[in-house]
Amino acid sequence: MRTNELMLYKGMECGDILKDMTFLMENHGNEYYNREDLRSLLFECVNRLLELSVSHGFEGNLWHTYLTFLLTGHENAYSTSCEIVGEVDGSINDIALHDFAIFKELFDYDFSELEKDLNADCIQILMDYRNVTGSGKVFNRRVKDRICGLAVSLGSAEDAADFKQKVTQFYKEFGVGKLGLHKAFRIEHPEGKEMEIVPITNIAHVHLDDLVGYEIAKKKLIDNTEAFVKGRRANNCLLFGDAGTGKSSSIKAILNQYYDQGLRMIEVYKHQFKDLNDVIAQVKNRNYKFIIYMDDLSFEEFEIEYKYLKAVIEGGLERKPENVLIYATSNRRHLIRETFRDKADRDEELHTNDTVQEKLSLVARFGVTIYFGSPDKKEFQQIVRVLADRGGIDMPEEELLLEANKWELSHGGLSGRTAQQFIDYLMGQEPRQSR
Repeated sequence: MRTNELMLYKGMECGDILKDMTFLMENHGNEYYNREDLRSLLFECVNRLLELSVSHGFEGNLWHTYLTFLLTGHENAYSTSCEIVGEVDGSINDIALHDFAIFKELFDYDFSELEKDLNADCIQILMDYRNVTGSGKVFNRRVKDRICGLAVSLGSAEDAADFKQKVTQFYKEFGVGKLGLHKAFRIEHPEGKEMEIVPITNIAHVHLDDLVGYEIAKKKLIDNTEAFVKGRRANNCLLFGDAGTGKSSSIKAILNQYYDQGLRMIEVYKHQFKDLNDVIAQVKNRNYKFIIYMDDLSFEEFEIEYKYLKAVIEGGLERKPENVLIYATSNRRHLIRETFRDKADRDEELHTNDTVQEKLSLVARFGVTIYFGSPDKKEFQQIVRVLADRGGIDMPEEELLLEANKWELSHGGLSGRTAQQFIDYLMGQEPRQSR
């Protein structure tokens, strides 16, 4: 096999299995090597393929899904150029075709002679594998299904050109690597390693229609996000207001709505602001649009992290990438907590206005601010009605609203979150309340 001739697809994650399998394909009948050693290596490869497949949720022809996994996960000059935009011009197409011809040979390889020479029929187990759970720990069902579906399609490719077209179309529709295959990410610092952007595999499937009311606020958020994903000018966005009013849910819904148009989201916590420049450096040259998401953003008077955030949002010599925006939620309009003592301290300063402007300037760097206020009694009852209908709650309206009013008095007051918690409580009761 010609895997040593690959030019683009080198240094692939989990590529050690391919390296060992290639060695076996080339040498299974070579008397120079000990037959039992080769046989042991084959079973070791099968074990690693099985472990990888279980952790990622793969099924079907595991040899094909493994090769497809390598193709969909490897970020190189060709794959990253094709994400979102599809096939590109230039000589790189000929280089990619060369590599895909090698992968086509790997897909079409007949293992019967190898199994016969090594007296092992373990490969046959991998040809039609059935996953018990339907998903894995690394990939959720959505990502797993896409990779397995592409593996089936590549298995029927007519030639290298057809193979290339199918892979390139996948890059265009779903992307490549972790940034392409996943919606959302967090920042982690593995022990002894540099900062990593890590996929979040379990995302809440909330949609904007699930949020009752707030039509003006949702439209403002949609308009700004649509401009961003379509390459027009857009602003950093601050969603502020009362607790439990749907600010965080709106951000999650925006991600779900625009993911297929190339939107991705990276969640960053306040103590990680020192990593913001590194995060932006890793994503600024990709074809996706990235929202850096900061939930429940606020600062005490003694915290100075807001100064780092100000510099990242709009400061420094380097131009802010056009594919990065910051969306934040907060219960505070001005983000930085102030007390009467702060006012007394400012009264003693010679340049009081400078201090005030420094603290207000952070909010000013969010070009779009959207207010989410607590609903009044009538709006709260409407939220309860809608959620009860969606949840299949079978209860007379008068009784439903009476119980909802009792619930909100002892569970946090009027808010969408309180209404949802009330409906969740009802749905957890005896089956007689559900239709």
